Amino acid sequence: MQGKIAVVLAVATAAWGSVAQAQDVIRIGHVAATSGAIAHLGKDNENGARMAVDELNAKGVLIGGKRYKIVLQAEDDAADPKQGTTVAQKLVDAGVNGVIGHETSGTTIPASRIYFNAGIPQISPSASNPAYTRQGFGTAFRNVANDEQLGAALARYAVQNGKARQIAVIDDRSAYGKGLSDEFIKNVKKSGVARIVSQQYTTDKASEFSAILTAIKGKQPDLVFFGGMDAVAGPMLQQMKKLGIKASFMGGDGLCSDSMARLSGDAMADGQVICAEAGGIEAAQQKGMDDFRAAYRKRFGIDVLTYAPYAYDALLTMVDAMRQAGSPDPSKYLPVLAKIRHQGVTGTVAFDARGDVQNGVLTIYTFKGGKRQRVAVMK
Repeated sequence: MQGKIAVVLAVATAAWGSVAQAQDVIRIGHVAATSGAIAHLGKDNENGARMAVDELNAKGVLIGGKRYKIVLQAEDDAADPKQGTTVAQKLVDAGVNGVIGHETSGTTIPASRIYFNAGIPQISPSASNPAYTRQGFGTAFRNVANDEQLGAALARYAVQNGKARQIAVIDDRSAYGKGLSDEFIKNVKKSGVARIVSQQYTTDKASEFSAILTAIKGKQPDLVFFGGMDAVAGPMLQQMKKLGIKASFMGGDGLCSDSMARLSGDAMADGQVICAEAGGIEAAQQKGMDDFRAAYRKRFGIDVLTYAPYAYDALLTMVDAMRQAGSPDPSKYLPVLAKIRHQGVTGTVAFDARGDVQNGVLTIYTFKGGKRQRVAVMK
């Protein structure tokens, strides 16, 4: 009888331990486009977040004297605003403690209202449209520079370094593409040196550009600026080559992936493509970034594309805020997150009153031999 009681007690204790362990979980959502044309970039973001989770769980997470396991709930929004809001509601219903993402501005902006209404903090490691942090949502943060900074830096580089004078602009009409193109045009006009000779429009799913490129060719631009992603930019470069357009080709972080060479085939000449990443590191952070890239390659067998380090830093920053607050409860750690200073591989992560990263750094790149090469770091 005593043996049976002991067995029952042991089973009950084990069951209680399992319940207690299940309660000691911090669930963090991650959302990116892991299907569709830019799935390679979305997966890069997700991989960065997974590296942070693996690192935290390996070291052990102690918050408020209690041990936790971090669980990443990764969702796919396919870069579609409607799917983005559906996924956001799914994460809210799942009771996540915070969200890293979304990847694109077009999905991040509508999803941010859902997280705000639920009181769930959100850090996007890649959405750059200024509108995201200008809605008055105290739960919305980003740890990369916004399009105002990005567009201004690209325009300055185009005019001053590239000596561009006749510029054509192609806008893919996405929240990202339009925001970046508008800022670039505004700053080119401010320069008083260069002029916009043609402004054309496409979509983020287009693959045929002969009509707009023919119209651009007649204006004889020395620079074509594209507000969009690499999946569209690659075929566009191929068609520019066929039409004999030898202008330089410039864009934002959507073009700054190592996939550009593959997507453009043999159409990309050395030094022809210039892009800017809405983030970057200065000399003091170089070793940390090199170590991260090596660890990423070892973990996933591929190189970092663009924003994996920012997704990694975003998740670690969120958990750091929980540690400092002594609780993973969103209502308790949110005020700490708003004032945090977290030292990450991309530099110090700190936010201004709107939720934008403070002192955002931008990196200008070009491509030579199919490989991305850093040209300059700008603020």
